[in-house]
Amino acid sequence: MDEFQGQASVRVEATPRAVFDFITDVSRLPEWNTAIEAVVAQPAALAEGAEWTVRMHPVHAPRWGSVSRVVELSRDRGRFAYQTRNADGNPSYSQWSWVMAPGDGGADVTVTWHVYLKTFDRRFLAGPIRKRQLAREVPRSLAVLASAITRDTR
Repeated sequence: MDEFQGQASVRVEATPRAVFDFITDVSRLPEWNTAIEAVVAQPAALAEGAEWTVRMHPVHAPRWGSVSRVVELSRDRGRFAYQTRNADGNPSYSQWSWVMAPGDGGADVTVTWHVYLKTFDRRFLAGPIRKRQLAREVPRSLAVLASAITRDTR
C-alpha cells in the first residue's frame, strides 16, 4: 500500500467559527483528540507555515512524536489544513483537511486525511495498522470534540 485516505464528519451544536477556534487551539488537542497524549511544542501564533509537535499514543500502540505544519488557515472560510510527519524523520506524511460549515442549528464538521507511505516499513507494516486505527480514532475524537465544544459554548 502506497497511500490511503479517509473521512469522518460530525454535527456540533456551535457556530462554525467557534468550532474553528476550538480545533485550531493547538494547546487543547489532547482534550479531544483521543490519540494525542501531549502537546510538546507549539508556535506563539498559528499561521500558515507554523509548526507544532505532539506526542501520539493511540490505544494499543507505542508512543511517537508527530510534527505538523499549517498549510491553510482560513477562519472566514472555515478551513484548516496541515501536513503531519513522524518526528523520526521518516519521509512518509499525512495531509489533514478540516471544513466547518453552517448546518441545522450548528456546524457540520468534516475531516479528511490522505496518508502517503514512502518507506517499506510504512507501506507493509505501520501503514495498514495505522489505517485501521484512524478508522476508529477519528470518529471517536470527533464525538469527544463535539461534546467538549458544546460544553464550552454553553
